[in-house]
Amino acid sequence: MKIAVLKLSGKTLTYFLSNKKWTKIIKELRSEFDGVVIVHGAGKLINEWSSKLGIENKFKNGQRITMQEQMDVVAAVQAGLVNSQITAKLNHAGLNATGVSGIDRNTFVADYIDTELGFVGKPELKNSINWIFELLEDDVIPVFSSVCRDVNGNLMNVNADIFTEVLSIALKSDTVFFVSDVSGVMINGAVKSILTENEITHGIANGDIKDGMIPKLLSCASLLNEGINKIWIGSQLYTNFEKDENTHGTWIINSIKKELELLFVAQYV
Repeated sequence: MKIAVLKLSGKTLTYFLSNKKWTKIIKELRSEFDGVVIVHGAGKLINEWSSKLGIENKFKNGQRITMQEQMDVVAAVQAGLVNSQITAKLNHAGLNATGVSGIDRNTFVADYIDTELGFVGKPELKNSINWIFELLEDDVIPVFSSVCRDVNGNLMNVNADIFTEVLSIALKSDTVFFVSDVSGVMINGAVKSILTENEITHGIANGDIKDGMIPKLLSCASLLNEGINKIWIGSQLYTNFEKDENTHGTWIINSIKKELELLFVAQYV
């Protein structure tokens, strides 16, 4: 089954919810793939709500420090409000969509990453994902909030990029699109049209890649290692990607593929 996973950054949600072009893009994606899965963040809105409630927004290596009070905000905003807004928009446009989370059907359980981060974890697949395939076969778009639970049933904040990584690997996805408020990955002050795993490692080490882009690109590297070779990051999403040489954004590829590509180009220079 040819599956596309579309991860929507919390910073892009206002544009997604207000611009009709997005429903057209989703419909075109469904014509190109056997199934489309959406994962969303809500970071910008969580920041706003936390500030209004007097909760300080703190981060470590691109991950939100999430103690109990802020975990309640994360769950309310991301799994509640934002998930419902996206699902409502898609259904209004005639697209069959259903809102779900990492908690549903005992599919994922999150393990704690760092005690300093609080209720923040990385999900592990614990149960069958057949129910997701059944939704896709029925032409339903699952809209995932990345909120999960731990082994004791406590709510867990999972970075949406990391959740996208784990879910995409479980589904053996064909293509993963990370839609954010950036035009692509910047290295040395310029957006890269192609980025390799080695360049990700070097970019993090020298500080070119920082903040929320760190977990995003580490997830991309994990996807490459799991054999998912079509990974895209950018703000302007188009369909017919492989046919459009002017597509904005950054394609993440493995080093071997880039070497072969350069050898191919060299034959015609």
